[in-house]
Amino acid sequence: MRALLIVLDSVGIGDAPDAESYGDVGANTLGHIFEQQPDLALPNLCSLGLSRILPAARNGKTPSPIASYGRMQERSAGKDTTTGHWELAGAILDEPFTVFERFPKELVQAIERDAGVEFIGNFARSGTTVLEELGAEHVRTGRPILYTSADSVLQIAAHEDVMPIERLYEVCKVARRHADAARIGRVIARPFAGETGNFKRTPRRHDYSMKPPHTVLDAISGAGTPVIGVGKISDIFAGQGVTESLPTTSNAEGMQRIAELWAREDDALVFANLVDFDMLFGHRRDVAGYARALGEFDAWLGPFVASVADGDLVIITADHGNDPTFRGTDHTREQVPLFMLDGGEPRNLGTRQTFADTAATLAQHFAVAGWQTGTSFLRDTRRSFEQPPRKLSA
Repeated sequence: MRALLIVLDSVGIGDAPDAESYGDVGANTLGHIFEQQPDLALPNLCSLGLSRILPAARNGKTPSPIASYGRMQERSAGKDTTTGHWELAGAILDEPFTVFERFPKELVQAIERDAGVEFIGNFARSGTTVLEELGAEHVRTGRPILYTSADSVLQIAAHEDVMPIERLYEVCKVARRHADAARIGRVIARPFAGETGNFKRTPRRHDYSMKPPHTVLDAISGAGTPVIGVGKISDIFAGQGVTESLPTTSNAEGMQRIAELWAREDDALVFANLVDFDMLFGHRRDVAGYARALGEFDAWLGPFVASVADGDLVIITADHGNDPTFRGTDHTREQVPLFMLDGGEPRNLGTRQTFADTAATLAQHFAVAGWQTGTSFLRDTRRSFEQPPRKLSA
């Protein structure tokens, strides 16, 4: 009994019904990439059903799907990584995390006092811009850079030769303790290296999330089944419900880890996030790079699908959008694709009204008793968990 959940970070397929509330009407991450990259072909994703749910992906071909396919809409308030992943795991939030343009003086002073630092910055910027603006000052003064974005994140950047990585992590742990009261979703350590004018982020980023409410990861691991996080999954869930974590530095490493685990495990949930789509290409509005990354995943997917056996459950989806053709550099409120391989006859799963249907499906697959959020999309409906979302405080 094994299952795999792959989150293609930010690979949305069109604005959600409530996109107007987020200023995202017209966003379509994957659709607009196809429009601007007409030579892009994703034959393996199309074989799962992508060309049925996204006309722009057809490229002249509409193969009969080998997987069940559909769309999902997010019910939680927000459009960030934490909110999307938590809902996939069954935690629906009615109240969004707090977003700041500038952090309150009391919060900043409390972190500085307890961590023994003084910050520079404290404004909203993209990660690359903030290094251009403040990287040299940080190197000269040794003061770490504090900044945020349109997401609920408190980010701290420091040069690895100026502030050792373990020291940066210590500062972020202090910040996490204070960020809870402000309902900030994530504190992110952002190490960088290089010379002035050529600063580059290093792969040793680390996310410190709020602890989530009870999720299906807790239910599955609590019943004795291993839950293995690949990429930043353990960070997103603050380690809760995850029995083993394999951090990665790239999509390529993530795909390698997935394949290795799939060959090794016969009774586990493997939960993987492939972050490059969002981090390297969506936020940087790099359409060509995003298209290349999609092509690389698609090329890996074909051989991997051949290793999926009867009795296995494989779900591929996303957590939000990040349309690289859209205004700004922020996430976009979009529907996400849904593909499922479960050994049965492929079918149209329709438009799911919450990401939490994924949690219900995993709960049914692993025969977890008592799960009560979402509706399973497996054929066997012995356990249907449909109910109104519970109001949860993060």
